[in-house]
Amino acid sequence: MPDVARILVVDDEPYITDLLGAALRFEGFSVEVASTGTEAIAMAQRGRHDLVLLDVMLPDVSGTEVCRRLRAEGIQTPVLFLTARDATEDKVEGLTVGGDDYVAKPFSLDELVARIHAVLRRTSGLVGADQARLVFADLEMDDDTHEVWRQGTLIDLTATEFNLLRFLLENSRRVLSKSDIVDNVWTYEFDGDPNIVETYISYLRKKIDSFDPPLIHTIRGVGYSLRVARDREADGV
Repeated sequence: MPDVARILVVDDEPYITDLLGAALRFEGFSVEVASTGTEAIAMAQRGRHDLVLLDVMLPDVSGTEVCRRLRAEGIQTPVLFLTARDATEDKVEGLTVGGDDYVAKPFSLDELVARIHAVLRRTSGLVGADQARLVFADLEMDDDTHEVWRQGTLIDLTATEFNLLRFLLENSRRVLSKSDIVDNVWTYEFDGDPNIVETYISYLRKKIDSFDPPLIHTIRGVGYSLRVARDREADGV
């Protein structure tokens, strides 16, 4: 299995492909670029990619049609749609034809990279040599042994705290709403008070963020994010 995940970036705007190519290579990915749907299909058919970052609005064939054709040919390379269109019906269409996730422009590079990592973990498991271990900054989790370390110190977590932290780690740098967290940590059958998320975030902070720097951040009016605080957030793209 290759150590470096290979990304095919498909967009007809050179500015976007140049920017994404540079950003993804900086993150350690191998990147190839296509500017049309036809070119993307031909390159994807060679089977050399671990994920396709696919713009929906292409000059010849739409991104959704590209994905549909790939799936019809039995090509199961994960597809993350990238588009300025964020209507619910567009998202549903993209996922219905076999897409794995959907990012609407404008987006931050941090969010995009986090989504790519999450898709790769769910599908091909290419992110990280030890797939049972999740790592962010100096925080480590071993899913097999249910152990967590911060700066090498073992931290004792309850089952719910562990599940919450796992979800934050799997989506590191992405902003997660309370409903996102409830649906993925407490499951869709949960019908209690969603403010339980605040309670458990507080529990986690007392254990995880007793070390510096703090990693669990509140994004006011939006949700929570596991990230290293910086002076300036990535510019929207």
